[in-house]
Amino acid sequence: MQKKLGSFSIKYWSDDDKPREKLVQKGKAILSDAELVAILIGSGSRDESAVELSKRILASVNNNLNELGKLSIKQLTQFKGIGEAKAVSIAAALELGRRRIGEDSKKITKITSSKNCYDLLQPILGELPHEEFWILYLNNANTVLRKNQLSKGGITGTLVDVRLVLKQALEYGAVALILAHNHPSGTLRASEADKKITQKLKAAAAALDIKVLDHLIITQKDYFSFADEGFM
Repeated sequence: MQKKLGSFSIKYWSDDDKPREKLVQKGKAILSDAELVAILIGSGSRDESAVELSKRILASVNNNLNELGKLSIKQLTQFKGIGEAKAVSIAAALELGRRRIGEDSKKITKITSSKNCYDLLQPILGELPHEEFWILYLNNANTVLRKNQLSKGGITGTLVDVRLVLKQALEYGAVALILAHNHPSGTLRASEADKKITQKLKAAAAALDIKVLDHLIITQKDYFSFADEGFM
């Protein structure tokens, strides 16, 4: 029985269709996500080309590169044709992409909006599978003096030590704070616990003439701002 054309090894394809040659001749922007992943893994298996294998991997995460970046080496090697070396190549490339986004956030030193806060912290918090609580410490000009992880928790919660937050604020000479934590579930809704800790920190900080300007809930693609929603 004749093999399907799509099952042939990439080496038998025309140069116009080979991902590497296509990138060199026409530029990286023209390649599909599957073709870019195919370049990373180099080869497929006896039953499918590298592009077909890449399409199958991407389909498993609904063609979402952010979700692909969350797959572990063990999960990637569950796909036939993906050994540890190929899995590491995929993971490394996606981590570089995540860090590239983080480079832009490093340029943000002054906070002028909730969007600034999100852009600064999303590369840190957006893709985590667990909750973390972070504090931005600001001076009079709303310039970021420090950004610190306060605590790290489970899937549904994390602890907040009010005394530690204020101790660090005094050490850094901060006059304002912005609170932030992530919701791995993607839910952009403030819980009662979120509201209570915000008010508790706001009241404690006020006694030291320190303002709590906002509290952000961060997800992979969006955020919720207490200040923007009138909860401060």
